[in-house]
Amino acid sequence: MIKCVTIDDEPLALKQLNKYVSQVPFLELVGSFTNSIEASAFVSGEAVDLIFVDINMPDLNGLDFVRSLVGQKMVVFTTAYSEYAIESYKLSAVDYLLKPISFSDFLRAANKCKRHQELLLSAATQPANGPVAEQEADDDSELTVENREYISVKADHKVILVKISDIDYVESESEYLRLHLNSGEVVTTLLRLKNIEPILTAGDFMRIHRSYIVNLKHIKAIAKGRVFLSDDVSLPVGDNYREAFNNYIEKVYLNL
Repeated sequence: MIKCVTIDDEPLALKQLNKYVSQVPFLELVGSFTNSIEASAFVSGEAVDLIFVDINMPDLNGLDFVRSLVGQKMVVFTTAYSEYAIESYKLSAVDYLLKPISFSDFLRAANKCKRHQELLLSAATQPANGPVAEQEADDDSELTVENREYISVKADHKVILVKISDIDYVESESEYLRLHLNSGEVVTTLLRLKNIEPILTAGDFMRIHRSYIVNLKHIKAIAKGRVFLSDDVSLPVGDNYREAFNNYIEKVYLNL
């Protein structure tokens, strides 16, 4: 069971959240609050796995509430305002629900949290045999596709979700990967390019260099053997990948 807490200063919204929680078999409601400060005191002293928290609240808003948390807990933000989405993912929220929240959206978020918890448990029980052994371990424990919309990677001693469509390109450096996001954020993880390549290239990505996989939908221009993602960011197309890349460009763009 996933022990969860709901927090919302609007009683009707809180009642709806609690009803949704009761309808999901693997969720257990251990606390419900209209005051985020009271919730903070409760969470700090109880075993809580998941927090559903509204963003717009008096005294202590949902974002600051999450920043104040001690220990690793899954968070799903709820709000009527879409402009907080980027900030919520910077805080490693598992999901972000826009009000009014339908049960189908709630259930999708709950299932995502369940998969996230399973990844955390898998990471905790995996033997640590050094960097190389870790990244050669079962791919499912290192990287999984979340309904082909997200990938989960281990970074900064936690498992975080990255929306695939937010990735501009993936860069390989020694034993590490850097996921460059269109927000400007860079997620660094201990993983090899060959582990992530089959997942990304099944969609809108292509390997164009021994060190780079690029999101084809984010390419702005192509010139002199380089792809341009912006005025400031360009990547080389390697000799071994040029033919396949050129064939793709000709097929998709030049024959329209």
